Amino acid sequence: MKKIFPDAKTALEGLVFDGMTVMSGGFGLCGIAENLITALRDTGVADLTVVSNNAGIDDFGLGFLLQTRQIKKMISSYVGENKEFERQYLAGELELEFNPQGTLAERCRAGGAGIPGFYTKTGVGTVIAEGKEHKDFGGETYILETGLIADLSIVKAWKGDEQGNLVYRKTARNFNPVMASAGKVTVAEVEEIVPLGSLNPDGIHTPGIYVQRIIQGEHEKRIEQRTVRERQSA
Repeated sequence: MKKIFPDAKTALEGLVFDGMTVMSGGFGLCGIAENLITALRDTGVADLTVVSNNAGIDDFGLGFLLQTRQIKKMISSYVGENKEFERQYLAGELELEFNPQGTLAERCRAGGAGIPGFYTKTGVGTVIAEGKEHKDFGGETYILETGLIADLSIVKAWKGDEQGNLVYRKTARNFNPVMASAGKVTVAEVEEIVPLGSLNPDGIHTPGIYVQRIIQGEHEKRIEQRTVRERQSA
């Protein structure tokens, strides 16, 4: 199977449809699939359910899809950096399914592993637990959470080869590996496509069996919140 595509637009051809569920890797703006998000916006696809830790910022990342009202529902754990996300949610224009961050990661991992559900203590006694099955184990109460599967996962990696084996760099790893495994189709964008055999097998984070398409992109790597301190005088 030829997995390398020339650009994000062609890599998404034939994969998108209205009402689909999309997993988008990244944490804040770190490790997001910048090119694929923009290409997804340009398809005009509508009524998306997007699974992502957060929704970028107003003018970058998934914020683009919020601007164009292509997202119907977000399954997320944090929304604090995007004012348009907040505005749409408070106005009742956007559905939101909140998840504790670890629960969200495990829901994606479980989906990729073929596990339909799991029990966790996180959220017991809070609004997170409302409407969910409760069960006692060893005298402790747990709630049932379901695994997540997406029609399409878009992820960002540091390096990838022609078979789709991926290596992430440092904190850009975040949600990308679990989401890559949980997509019915996974498209990866990388900073560099390297020859087959050049990646150390012990260092591969996502095996190519999970990746159907791959592109090499140019990345702005914008910083979500630039924090500096004054230089201390000697």
